[in-house]
Amino acid sequence: MRVLAGLVAGLLVSLQALALDLGSLSNADAGSGLKDALTQGTAVAVSRLGSENGFLGNDKVRIPLPDALKRVEGMLRMLGLQKQTEELVTAMNRAAEQAVPQAKPLLLNAVKNMSWQDAKGILAGNDTAATEYFRRTTSDQLTEKFLPIVTKATAKVGLAEKYNEIAGKGAKLGLVDARQARIENYVTQKALDGLFLMIAEQEKAIRADPIGAATAMARRVFGLAAK
Repeated sequence: MRVLAGLVAGLLVSLQALALDLGSLSNADAGSGLKDALTQGTAVAVSRLGSENGFLGNDKVRIPLPDALKRVEGMLRMLGLQKQTEELVTAMNRAAEQAVPQAKPLLLNAVKNMSWQDAKGILAGNDTAATEYFRRTTSDQLTEKFLPIVTKATAKVGLAEKYNEIAGKGAKLGLVDARQARIENYVTQKALDGLFLMIAEQEKAIRADPIGAATAMARRVFGLAAK
């Protein structure tokens, strides 16, 4: 009987341990752990993209020619304009690399102002729930920050000016996607897409391996969320 009682007691302890989940954390602890992890993830994403070749040297986020130029790329080469197209691709990616560091304070502010409802939804959400939160809450501000930097960087390339002139007319005729009617708008959107892609990768990595989280509370929170 004693042996049986010991087995039952051991089983109860095991079941209590398995029952441990996010509900065992206070709202403050869960929110703190989540914010620690998001701060870590955004810092890594911004640092990688905001360095030299952060976009240009990364095939996942490298910004290609707009579709309108891609369709006539062969003709441009025949006209001896291959060098200009290469310069434009480099300028677009360098512009994105210059703009991305401006994202850090806005992203960190979004983390700071996150409500408990937002935090709870992220913890219980899919692998990119936090990234979706960032996209929803910061896209407009990031666009406003990125656009002047991208405009200044791409304005130095002659083909960018020609593209804006031709694509602008094409957009009015419905021949060019309005979102690609100006090179600076196109690059800004691609820069945002790349940023959110890298944030999503960081988020997935932390969810898959909570031990890699920066703080003990973040490890605990994401460790429980993964169960």
